[in-house]
Parts: sequence; C-alpha cells; structure tokens
Amino acid sequence: MRLCHHSGVAQRVLIVDDHEQFRTVARALLEAEGFEIVGEAENGAATFAEVERARPDLVLLDVQLPDANGFDVAHAICALHDGPAVVMISSRDASDFGSRIASCGARGFIQKSRLSGAALAELVA
Repeated sequence: MRLCHHSGVAQRVLIVDDHEQFRTVARALLEAEGFEIVGEAENGAATFAEVERARPDLVLLDVQLPDANGFDVAHAICALHDGPAVVMISSRDASDFGSRIASCGARGFIQKSRLSGAALAELVA
C-alpha cells in the first residue's frame, strides 16, 4: 500500500458524487496532495461495482446520490469484509445530518468546500 504526502495515510481513493464537476475538482486536489484516485462513481449502483473493481482504501462518498441514500451506501460498504474506509461529503454542514454520520459506519464527514488532503488524512489516520 502506497502512502500519500500525509504520513501513514493510505492513498487509494474512490470518489462518489453525482456532480462531475465536483469529482474533477476533488480528483485534482487530492492527486496534488499525493492521493491516488482509483475510480469515480456517480450513483450508488456504480459505487459497489467500483469498490469491487478498484479495491480502494477509502471511499469519499456524497450524502445524496440520485439512486440511493449515501448513508445506506456507507453502511453497506462498511459491512464488507476488508472493505474500504468511508468518509461522507456534502455541500451542507455536518450538523444537518445529526447522528447519521456516526451510525452509518463512516470515519467522519467533510463539507465539500473544506475538502483537502489534510482534512481527509485527519479522519483516516
């Protein structure tokens, strides 16, 4: 497993968001900080296929997907044997989601406007 610039943090990331523009920006930002983006998905169904194909260390997962509730997707991913860590993302504030972030099994939450390699590393280190 290769590590990103943030010491001790696994770097193979799958980005899941229904907005292509956000996926492009997130990819560029995280790649610049040493993360390897191993795939992208735009909905819940594609997420499971990409987790199986790419075997990421981490899934950056939008709370709202067009075909699924992101919290339900996170719960299913976290239930996988040797599955990746999950970090939830949204343009909304974490307080809008109450205890759902912790109860879905995710490592935490990052508001999209605050996404950075350091913020991600803090949650998964």
